[in-house]
Amino acid sequence: MHETRTGHFVENQPLRGAKSSPLVAGFFDERTSSVQYVVTDPATKRCALIDPVLDFDEKSGATSTRSAEALLDYVRQNGCTVEWILDTHPHADHLSAVQYLQRMIGAPTAIGEKVIEVQKLWKEIYNLPDSFPIDGSQWDRLFADGEHFRIGDLDVEVLHSPGHTLASITYVVGDAAFVHDTLFMPDFGTARCDFPGGDARDLWRSIQRILALPAKTRLFTGHDYRPGGREPAWESTVAEQRVSNIHLQEALCENAFVSFRDERDAQLPLPKLMLHALQVNIAGGWLPDPEANGRRYLKLPLDALTEAAWR
Repeated sequence: MHETRTGHFVENQPLRGAKSSPLVAGFFDERTSSVQYVVTDPATKRCALIDPVLDFDEKSGATSTRSAEALLDYVRQNGCTVEWILDTHPHADHLSAVQYLQRMIGAPTAIGEKVIEVQKLWKEIYNLPDSFPIDGSQWDRLFADGEHFRIGDLDVEVLHSPGHTLASITYVVGDAAFVHDTLFMPDFGTARCDFPGGDARDLWRSIQRILALPAKTRLFTGHDYRPGGREPAWESTVAEQRVSNIHLQEALCENAFVSFRDERDAQLPLPKLMLHALQVNIAGGWLPDPEANGRRYLKLPLDALTEAAWR
């Protein structure tokens, strides 16, 4: 692998002579520890944007498109054509910039079909009006497990990867897989499963399916929490995860992993932006409609998640 690093942007060049090997550019967001991606077919310069971030300051309520603009700058500078704007799941730690990017470039949006189940769950928690659609129509395409589509000449396979959320999916693009919040870097482990709809047993099985991919498959994670204060990182391989993931080394079978995850998750506070983000993200990144004074307002349910740890 060859890397070009500038600040917290890293461009991973495809291996010379490798077949079906996309060019992957990762952009690390300091505020949310999130990674957004541009994945490009080198032969056609056609690309997809994955998990774009809409910047949000919870203290002031201000939004910004700075992070999303970095993706557009990269696309323009490299002469790429965006074919897809993709979500891996409805995020609980940042607002999605999917709709902003679609307004800017017109590419279709997509997510996994199980987002409908997440919409049903959170519509009740937020007490959203009957007019709020829970059919996934906020995206242009809902992908099923095992479905295939293309980015340029690259084949993409969709793997339903529940556990962290009901709707999580993995995009396998040639020799690269975008595993969202299922696996983190080996020194940080695996995703939590205590959000509504999460399940540690499902996560174990999703991880095993990902680790059954070829050993050299490059895995790109959705977050990096920088243990020990190291530099941000978001790429590993199936082989590295099999032998080095700290949670999988501690819990070697399904039952042990479920016990480990349940005990650990009970001690974790919820992400600070969770209740802000999900009402936007289950709507496909659409912000709430302006009210009579022209301002938009988020809605926070009080005492809806009373078992969450405080910190």
